[in-house]
Amino acid sequence: MTQAFEIVGKFEQPSDCQKLLYAPLAQSLTYRQTQVYQVEFEGDAKALEAFVRQVLLDPITQELRDGSSSAFAEAAFVLEYGMKAGALDLEKETILGYYRGLKNPGFEIKRLTLRTRIHVFGSNASEAPFVRDICNAAVHTWDVRRAA
Repeated sequence: MTQAFEIVGKFEQPSDCQKLLYAPLAQSLTYRQTQVYQVEFEGDAKALEAFVRQVLLDPITQELRDGSSSAFAEAAFVLEYGMKAGALDLEKETILGYYRGLKNPGFEIKRLTLRTRIHVFGSNASEAPFVRDICNAAVHTWDVRRAA
């Protein structure tokens, strides 16, 4: 089975996109950033969610959502990016190291994928400057999804 978890800051507000980019934009856009953990696993789905809540979530400042769709449907587009397979991802290795140290977790992680989602808000927003300035073809894979 595969399950995706999206972690969203409870108290965060949309921020100016300009701080993500090297060159000024023609229009004013805002964004929200979230983290997505996609887990291919066997075993108890509730035990996996409990693990995610304990290890990856700060319940005071963050909330956990189903990561199979974007947390913000009103975004003009979503840029989702993460490390290429084979690239060193220290956060992923730390999570897997913690998991391997558990006795009888109730599930087995087959594959863990970490992705960052940048939700961009504003009309006529172009993804080109975001892909250019945020994604590095040498180490990242990415996908852009436009609002329906």
